[in-house]
Amino acid sequence: MIPMQAVENGVLIQVRVIPGAKKNEIRGEQNGSLKISVTQPPEKGKANKSVQDQLAKKLGLRKSQIQIVSGETNPQKKFLITGVNVGELSKLIAPFLC
Repeated sequence: MIPMQAVENGVLIQVRVIPGAKKNEIRGEQNGSLKISVTQPPEKGKANKSVQDQLAKKLGLRKSQIQIVSGETNPQKKFLITGVNVGELSKLIAPFLC
């Protein structure tokens, strides 16, 4: 189970990013974070942008609903997902946690 924090305008979620991977994919849960691998390198925000794109695509959300709020230069990041509540986000992420 990935801990999620409800905030006024959405949900905060921890994400562990693996940049420079062979393919883009949501790889499940690791130590309380959603683990995502991206092919982009960790330079000039390319990996962060790729994570945003992958979350939007895989979860069926708009890119504008996904914002990085901390960890820009760290593999451990926190993202704000707007327009959903904890229950809705849990359902969207559930298929990737099996």
